[in-house]
Amino acid sequence: MMHMTLYWGKDVTLLIDSWKTDSWLSYLLTLLACFLFSSFYQYMEDRRLRFRSLASSNPSPPSSAGASVPLLPKYRRSAKFATALLFGINSAIGYLLMLAIMSFNGGIFLAIVLGLAVGYLVFRSADDETVVVENVCACA
Repeated sequence: MMHMTLYWGKDVTLLIDSWKTDSWLSYLLTLLACFLFSSFYQYMEDRRLRFRSLASSNPSPPSSAGASVPLLPKYRRSAKFATALLFGINSAIGYLLMLAIMSFNGGIFLAIVLGLAVGYLVFRSADDETVVVENVCACA
């Protein structure tokens, strides 16, 4: 039976039918997996934002007046590809976390929220020092 309200207990079916917890040990391992997976989500988001800032950074000016610089250097093209790939992976992880929360188990919910908070603290708390502004217009 699928729960439609928040419940507390060790019996959980998570994401697929074969991932069922029937003992406290399997339930605690599932909570640990959800915690680690949601922390990994924050790590991947940090990597994606760093690649994005690398891809959008201005290339260094040419050293000599006669040298030509390509409009999109190879490393910037690679960084844009890596940003797109990380965005796709991060979106998939985010949707899987959302589906795990939709099991409506209170322990799963808390493990994912705590994992996101700890992951943000460990991997992304330094992001507060730098602000990325895509559009400088305040009305957009």
